[in-house]
Amino acid sequence: MNNLAGIDLNLLVVLDALLAERHVSRAAIRLNKSQPAVSHALARLRTLFDDPLLVRHGGQLEPTARALEIAPRLAEALAHMRQLMGSQPFDPARERHVFRLAMSDYAALVLLPQLMAVLRRQAPNVDLIVCQARREVMMSQVVDGEIDLALGVFPGLAEDLRTSLLFEEHFACLADGASLNGEKTMDLAAYLERPHILVSLRGDAGNEIDLALAATGHRRRIALALPHWSAAPGLVRGTDLVLTVARRILPRDAEIGSLAVFDPPFAIPPFAFRQIWHRRRDGDPAHRWLRDLIAHILAPPEALSANALS
Repeated sequence: MNNLAGIDLNLLVVLDALLAERHVSRAAIRLNKSQPAVSHALARLRTLFDDPLLVRHGGQLEPTARALEIAPRLAEALAHMRQLMGSQPFDPARERHVFRLAMSDYAALVLLPQLMAVLRRQAPNVDLIVCQARREVMMSQVVDGEIDLALGVFPGLAEDLRTSLLFEEHFACLADGASLNGEKTMDLAAYLERPHILVSLRGDAGNEIDLALAATGHRRRIALALPHWSAAPGLVRGTDLVLTVARRILPRDAEIGSLAVFDPPFAIPPFAFRQIWHRRRDGDPAHRWLRDLIAHILAPPEALSANALS
């Protein structure tokens, strides 16, 4: 494909959608085209590149080695073209789009209920596909173009990745109020006497909480280690267990009932929660719209108040 004369460059837009969706029907929805039209375009692309590009495996299309090589450069080139052509702003009320997001169970709890409520009201034709993976896998998926946006804690990023800070998260403790004998908090000695719940994908003690506790010369007994943020708060009720987790996942005031929320009796550094994307997506109006929407939803209340006053 050395000579561009006579080549329909719209085919490259179709290829970009196919590489992102890995499914003819979803790519057709994304492009607002018919499925036969996208299938026909794929046949022409295979001839142009002299490569199958996408081969069927199970229920989806898997990219060939050549397609994986093309994907990031193609997405970047199209983003530059949209900037050069002065692309129109994304209209969420009318346009169809599918975004692929990677996030943890924690991120899903914090973001998805509010995000989906906004999408159903303001962007009814915008769909999300959400997956979960380890931090390193998420970053590689963003680099490879498999994921549009990843949310989580990313202390170090590859050169081509962009990031924006969504909020700083702090830790809190949760215990059954009846087990506190009328107290509203717990000192370090009482904290260490209790059995604890640890939320961890690996189930080990190499986490922010135990590292901070170790810095004071102490360790706690983990009675239960599990990978599910959503299940953990409900396991405290009616027991002597203590749960120390990110504050945003704790039950709201109306749902706490007999549970008690209090500050940890030792210092735990907060963590920065971010969204990351590849720089090739910087100029994509739809991608920028989603990033801005997520940032607005997760902005700390004081930031929203400051914006309203400015």
